[in-house]
Amino acid sequence: MKVNESLKAIVSNLPDSPGVYRYYNEEDVLIYVGKAKSLKKRVSSYFNKQSQYSRKTEKLVSEIRKIEYTLANTEFDALLLENNLIKQNQPKYNILLKDDKTFPYLCIIKEPFPRIIATRKFIPKWGEYFGPYAGVLAMKNILELVRQLYSIRTCSLLLSEANIQQKKFKVCLEYHIGNCKGPCEGFQELKNYLDDIAQARNILKGDLSVVKNTFAARMNEAAEKLEFEKADEYKQKLGLLENFQVKSLVVNPKITNIDVITITGNENGAFINYLKVKEGSIIFSKNLEVKKKLNETDEDILNMAVAELRATYRSDNPEVYTNIPLSLKSDEFENVVPLIGDKKKLVDMSLKNAFYMKREKELAKETRQSKKNEVLSILQKNLRLLQLPRIIECFDNSNFQGTSPVASMVRFVDGKADKKGYRHFNIKTVIGPDDFASMKEIVTRRYKRIMEEQGEYPQLIIVDGGKGQLSSACEALKELGLYGKIPIVGIAKKLEEIYYPEDPLPLLISKKSPGLQLMQQIRDEAHRFAIEFHRLKRSKNTFITEIENIPGIGKKTADKLLRHFKSFKKIKEASLEELTVLIGKNSAEKIKQIESET
Repeated sequence: MKVNESLKAIVSNLPDSPGVYRYYNEEDVLIYVGKAKSLKKRVSSYFNKQSQYSRKTEKLVSEIRKIEYTLANTEFDALLLENNLIKQNQPKYNILLKDDKTFPYLCIIKEPFPRIIATRKFIPKWGEYFGPYAGVLAMKNILELVRQLYSIRTCSLLLSEANIQQKKFKVCLEYHIGNCKGPCEGFQELKNYLDDIAQARNILKGDLSVVKNTFAARMNEAAEKLEFEKADEYKQKLGLLENFQVKSLVVNPKITNIDVITITGNENGAFINYLKVKEGSIIFSKNLEVKKKLNETDEDILNMAVAELRATYRSDNPEVYTNIPLSLKSDEFENVVPLIGDKKKLVDMSLKNAFYMKREKELAKETRQSKKNEVLSILQKNLRLLQLPRIIECFDNSNFQGTSPVASMVRFVDGKADKKGYRHFNIKTVIGPDDFASMKEIVTRRYKRIMEEQGEYPQLIIVDGGKGQLSSACEALKELGLYGKIPIVGIAKKLEEIYYPEDPLPLLISKKSPGLQLMQQIRDEAHRFAIEFHRLKRSKNTFITEIENIPGIGKKTADKLLRHFKSFKKIKEASLEELTVLIGKNSAEKIKQIESET
């Protein structure tokens, strides 16, 4: 790989310390963020000719034009900084733990006689938050338990001391059916109410043993005083707690304040399960899928996931159980890879969830692929092809009143758009609006290039148009010696007729045939792609013309302005300083002068 001198200088002077490095492309856009135990060794490895990197990594390195870095005290600190930068900038070569779902919380509102409410908004100044919960049902079950055990008000009245003394409120139905003790009319003291809130807080935190011990002590105290009705009330509440805990108990209740994070992966991605455990109960569970960008290892992804998940779900648990050891050490928690006992059972359960999600995704992919193969088989039968058309390429022309002629080619693999295989063509050898000659040119250029690069040919070529366009494409294949080796058909828009080379009569396929519908989809995509490119080219030509009309501004400068600002309007709005940095002071002043005159 060729590395420019400025990058070589930066790489050679990097410190042998932990930190975060950032790569920028030609447009000064951040394209990758990475962390390293040694910045010098890690960044140098990208530019080492001996390194055997994937094509994705080679593509990344080819785009790097600037390197920046930030030092960190430890590799774990670097990981945290890396996560923050990835979330803020979302560079295209970084993986990102993404989850658009907003999870529910329970919140003890900061107010006189605090309420406990369910919310999806996390606004710390509102009050004390608990969660997030994996789903609404889990959150409702806990809230229902709290309301069965304690008389917590559900109204939104402002129960200030002055309002209560002035008798502004009357008790509601909740009071009459025994769910509330009527603090709105002063029937319940604030201290007594806050005691209930303190006990409810323990349940929301998952500390059920504290609440059970409290109810057991109150039950025994009431029994000693021969207050059997009150003792029975506490016994029923103990029963509710025990029933709730039995439903959620997974392992030994002595195992508490634990994060369990496991991972399993394949060549394309990784599947992660996260469990929060309190007193042997799972109080939160989450599955995540991560798409690999640069062939990251499971260990790399797990290191990132641990920091990200703990930050996202606000965990300060002192232990993290994983199925593979973390390479990064942190003062915030201890990493454990259990080998036996209840701790191992927890990790196995989490890993089972990750495996199940992985298998689900693979089965869904297999099902989709099976359906696509079925459609391709129908298309093969419709067109009487000798082999399954796994790779299909479709060509289309576009021009506007004979101006800015362009063409496009789209590529579908296994019935799915392969957008990396799409190609745009500027018509080079044809003058004027000649669709037939243009078709011949682009087909020639496409397959001559494949011949030179020894690329993979399609099993079917589709030409958007009737007999004329098809004949032109066939001429191109004949000149290249490919005619008869690759099946080729034309599809006419008006009646959706399919034309074969040298056959005057079209083939009519049922409009309901999935094979024809796939061909229509591919043809429409080629047309859309061509129109999009044509509009872009016309817009660019108009833009360049406007800029070049300014005395002293040439095509090279106009191109640079187009890449940076995208529109003439944005150039006019740019400051003199911005323009000077990009194209120099003289040219910038000429543009600003024209702007002031208009």
